[in-house]
Amino acid sequence: MRSARSSLWLVLLWALAACSPPPLHQQQAYVFGTLVEVSLHGVPEAQAKQAAAAVLARFDELHRALHAWQPSELSRLNAALARGERATVTPELAAMLRDAQAWSNQTGDLFNPAIGGLIALWGFHADTPQSRVPEADAIAEWVNQRPRMADLHIENNTVWSSNPAVQLDLGGYAKGRALDDAVAILKTHAIANALVNIGGNVIALGAHGDRPWRVGIQHPRQPGTLAMLALRDGEAIGTSGDYQRYFEAGGRRYSHLIDPRSGYPADGMQSVTVLVTGKQAGTRSDALSKPLFIDGAARLANHASRLGVAHYLAVDGAGQIHVSPAMKARLR
Repeated sequence: MRSARSSLWLVLLWALAACSPPPLHQQQAYVFGTLVEVSLHGVPEAQAKQAAAAVLARFDELHRALHAWQPSELSRLNAALARGERATVTPELAAMLRDAQAWSNQTGDLFNPAIGGLIALWGFHADTPQSRVPEADAIAEWVNQRPRMADLHIENNTVWSSNPAVQLDLGGYAKGRALDDAVAILKTHAIANALVNIGGNVIALGAHGDRPWRVGIQHPRQPGTLAMLALRDGEAIGTSGDYQRYFEAGGRRYSHLIDPRSGYPADGMQSVTVLVTGKQAGTRSDALSKPLFIDGAARLANHASRLGVAHYLAVDGAGQIHVSPAMKARLR
């Protein structure tokens, strides 16, 4: 009798295991200068590995194409622009440049990928920042040349600039674009439930089993998180912070988030996190956090409203937290 009961329990356990969904599958890599993680839920291991590998391969492809200071398609274009020459680029890069132009125009050039030369001057075109404040005259020279995305001309796949100071840095665009590409790739692999995290830029597909995907919003000055946020299907968050790439000199912190109006790193914020959904959610979450960070706390609510950002959480330079009503209702 005991043997029969044991056999029955074994059959029941086998049946439950056979009916339970596959466990969470995660793959990590180091791309775009940060840790990248792809989490997939509820799909067989072989399918999950193939889908995650395709996503990470796309990230590596974008990283190699858009690198601002190592040999890449973008750096070759920058060299041609500096010589006052026209350059032929791939249709994909031409499309991304048009997209970046549109976001730059929408943000009044506070999102401005044309200031790559200024970013290089501050030493952020290196794996390790230079820890030296540039001469004021050199900064003023770049500001006075006013490089903007509107100076860039794109005709079919030919690109040139009417302003020789234009040097492109798509660092504030690439991670968001990569999130959108990841979603498209995962859908072609029949993945319905996933979370893709590129150094704090995150997009969600579906859910984590019977609960939503949950992410933490990093505190810009302390270990741990400011708050937890449950992401719904298709939602993305993007964070701009002065703790990601920076150096300190003379007791001050200088981050890579440079205000194109002054030529100096913006210092009115410690971090800004935005939550968006809909078309190009990844790209929008990446691009729109930048102008809100640069423009400061005093104009945060009005600026967010103009950009159509209803959900934001920000920490200003004094450490005060600013949360929109819509975001407050979502946070834990």
